[in-house]
Amino acid sequence: MVFSSLLFIYAFLPVFLACYYLAPRNWRNFVALAASLAFYIWGEPVFAIWLVVSSLFDFYLGQCLFRLPSKSAGLRRAVLIFGLVVNLSALLYCKYSNFFIAQTNALLGWHGALPISWTTVALPIGISFFTFHKISYLLDIYRGTTRPTSNLFDYLLYICLFPQLVAGPIIRYHDIANQLSTREHTLPYFLSGTWRFILGLGRKVLIANPLGLVADRIFTLDANSLPLPLAWLGILCYTFQIYFDFAGYSDMAIGLARMIGFDFLENFNRPYTARSITEFWRRWHISLSNFMRDYLYIPLGGNRVPAWRNRLNLWLTFLASGLWHGASWNFIFWGAYHGTLLSLERFLGSQRLARIPAWLGHLSTFLLIMVSWVFFRTDTMAHAFTYLERMVAWDSLSAQNLSIVWPDIISRRTVFALLLAALASFIPERTWCRWGWGEPIPSHLSGGLIRTGLAAVFLFLSSAALANQNYNPFIYFRF
Repeated sequence: MVFSSLLFIYAFLPVFLACYYLAPRNWRNFVALAASLAFYIWGEPVFAIWLVVSSLFDFYLGQCLFRLPSKSAGLRRAVLIFGLVVNLSALLYCKYSNFFIAQTNALLGWHGALPISWTTVALPIGISFFTFHKISYLLDIYRGTTRPTSNLFDYLLYICLFPQLVAGPIIRYHDIANQLSTREHTLPYFLSGTWRFILGLGRKVLIANPLGLVADRIFTLDANSLPLPLAWLGILCYTFQIYFDFAGYSDMAIGLARMIGFDFLENFNRPYTARSITEFWRRWHISLSNFMRDYLYIPLGGNRVPAWRNRLNLWLTFLASGLWHGASWNFIFWGAYHGTLLSLERFLGSQRLARIPAWLGHLSTFLLIMVSWVFFRTDTMAHAFTYLERMVAWDSLSAQNLSIVWPDIISRRTVFALLLAALASFIPERTWCRWGWGEPIPSHLSGGLIRTGLAAVFLFLSSAALANQNYNPFIYFRF
């Protein structure tokens, strides 16, 4: 079940909210937990028991870690390492074993040996996200950043809360620890969550879906004969699709959390307005960037090491980030690509980067990001490099190839979605703030009325689109 489905919007969500608010306050966490487990069981009935059992393991391990005296540093470290090994082993087995066996078999075949017999391992939905939730819980207890909860149901709710269960954002326990036990339920905050959910729904269904359909059509064509206009159109559509798909999902997750009193941290902050790759990663998938910074980059030495080591740590952190996204050489290269760019910017220094004209910084950053998405979207490195070659194949730029684009590949609706995506992505920050789009709750009556009208329009159009289309993927579900 996905958030952008008629089943969720008009069946699951209304029933859940009715049960949640009709229940006594001290029962609402149980209702939320039951709904979250039902939500996961709907999509992954086989792995639901494993999710609960592994969560029980981490809950009791966290209790054990907290009770060990600080003077038993070696024992505490051993318990932490044991917990990390168990969690990461499960992630590695489910997510990467197929990739490693495939690479091993390719190597064996190259040497003329028989391949390893292997049954493909299924990937549980959301394993990358809830594994990071559990790891951050143990690490925060070990560091003394937070105290473990003594309430098993609160911990299970933290791991299984359905708005963030299958595709994030990555929520750390200390960010919502107090909210699990005491949180306010007010009408303005509920309406704020409703608006945020519908806004995300519109971004996903009305922008990401039509652009994704065009991108899929182009990326399935033979890359060796792809005309330059189609190559640029395909990656441009995908560049906006992945942003509005994932940012739309994050909007819906944040909105759903607000409806039941939770306050999740923001996960996107208009990333395509960045003037550098460093700034881009402060704005894109913020919860993952913060996780990698606090639990990998800083432990490796962060900014406290020599310059060469600092840049190496930065590169290794983003290499791990690429591998986190998927078991593929493309993702590994994508992470190394971003790590290299970030290391280069660190070498140049912020003062030199600040001298670059703003328009050139925005344009160059956006183009570099588009190039990286080629590796993210294609299945093989060969496909990625062939696609990049076609993006500079100027000999294929002709009137005949331009005519292919319209109307066989792109329609008026897609052109409108593309223009809307560009407008929403690049609108100046001051204009965005002046219109009040960054406010959780409108500060003026006129703003509230405008949001109400837009929400009604977005909900109607999104519902109509969902009723008339079968194409409704969520890109980050596979991570």
